[in-house]
Amino acid sequence: MPKIKLTKTTVDAATPKEREYELRDTTIPGFLVKVTPAGRKIFMVAYVAHNGQRRKPAIGRFGEITVEQARRIAQDWLAQVRQGVDPSAERTATRRAPTVKELFDHFITDYSESRNKPSTVKSNRGYGKRYIIPILGHLKVPDVTRADISHLMKKMAKSPTNANRVLAAVRKMFNMAEVWGMRPDGSNPCRHIPKYPERGKTRLITDAELRRLYEYLDRADAEGLEHPFILLAIRLQFEFAARMSEILQLEWAWIDFDNRRVVWPDSKTGGMSKPMSAEALRLFQTAPRLEESPFVCPSVFDPNLPMSKHTYYQGWRRILQRAGLPHIGTHGIRHRSATDIANSGIPVKVGMALTAHKTVTMFMKYVHTEDDPVRAAAEAVTQRRLSLVGGGQPPAPTTIAVPSEPPTVAPAVHAAVPLFDPDAKPLGFEDGAYTSRTRVGNYRPFRHRSGENRVVPPGTKRAQTKEVNDE
Repeated sequence: MPKIKLTKTTVDAATPKEREYELRDTTIPGFLVKVTPAGRKIFMVAYVAHNGQRRKPAIGRFGEITVEQARRIAQDWLAQVRQGVDPSAERTATRRAPTVKELFDHFITDYSESRNKPSTVKSNRGYGKRYIIPILGHLKVPDVTRADISHLMKKMAKSPTNANRVLAAVRKMFNMAEVWGMRPDGSNPCRHIPKYPERGKTRLITDAELRRLYEYLDRADAEGLEHPFILLAIRLQFEFAARMSEILQLEWAWIDFDNRRVVWPDSKTGGMSKPMSAEALRLFQTAPRLEESPFVCPSVFDPNLPMSKHTYYQGWRRILQRAGLPHIGTHGIRHRSATDIANSGIPVKVGMALTAHKTVTMFMKYVHTEDDPVRAAAEAVTQRRLSLVGGGQPPAPTTIAVPSEPPTVAPAVHAAVPLFDPDAKPLGFEDGAYTSRTRVGNYRPFRHRSGENRVVPPGTKRAQTKEVNDE
């Protein structure tokens, strides 16, 4: 293996042989050029990594880069080796790094399918197929930046709710990429990416609407206006502050009448248990029961199946229309129940147990502020302020007599002055209180007016001048 100072002349003079050979540089140990039988001349650098492995990565081909450029690169790489960095391993890892599409497939099979609900897995697959893979799928996982995630969110600006759900899925996906060693720790590109504001908000069922709704439910029960299983499902959802799916999937085997408790083996947040109120116990004891059906609210057409979401939703919608109430989704029942729980004065922790919320923040999202308590609080604050300032009760509103016919008003003296006339001089107008140079189109602030009732503010230059003149 001959050693020679590598220059343009020496590299040009190197001729191919039957077997490849190397020419090593005498000035930089490890810097060399390899000459192949096909005549290609490749600059390389040989070194021993910090783990004891021998490396010989290629720098570039002669002709694409010069000898001096290759020498500078070799010097930089050798300096990194002395610092414990392996440039060859980093290049290999970058070249073999998975794409976002491969990461997404890995995320679905190794994380989502084993930890999420089937509906969540289905949603994640849809997000990947429609948004994540078409926009980010071709990128290498280590190369994804915050700007790429921001671009993804911008593409979905017209559907903010979907954009927020996709952002949550991508954030978790890159968290797992750090766990699997595809990215350095703390490098999630979704950090500091803001969510879109979601304008959709569930309206609260008011007290008056609730009374009208239950009046119709009682009438429908008595007269047979609605299917009894739909009426039962609505009442149970109110009693348990439950999600729609928790009532539709409810089975008789989960009800413990001795301990007055219902145990759901699985729900959106996992297994849960709720006590039965006296009303809930009455509903279960008086509910129609099909012996061949395990469900409390079975399907209208097949007792071996639970009631479908479509049947329940359409029944709820029909009941609202017949009761003369504005439409609200079935989730409004859960919001109304959570609000009743919060306004009952029970501790928040107990309220969370009744609604099966895991965090206080989520529980409070379901609690609405009603107008009557807020109005009463505002009145209490007003009374306290009046008592502090010595005002006592607020003055009664003054009744002003309105004449049957409007009085005749004499035209003003300056009514003939054209509006916004630049040549007209402002008129001194006496209104009996102060002299004003104010007229339509020539407004002067109150502080610029003068008259008997225009008191000079204390501490101003005008007040000091007035005091000197009075003396």
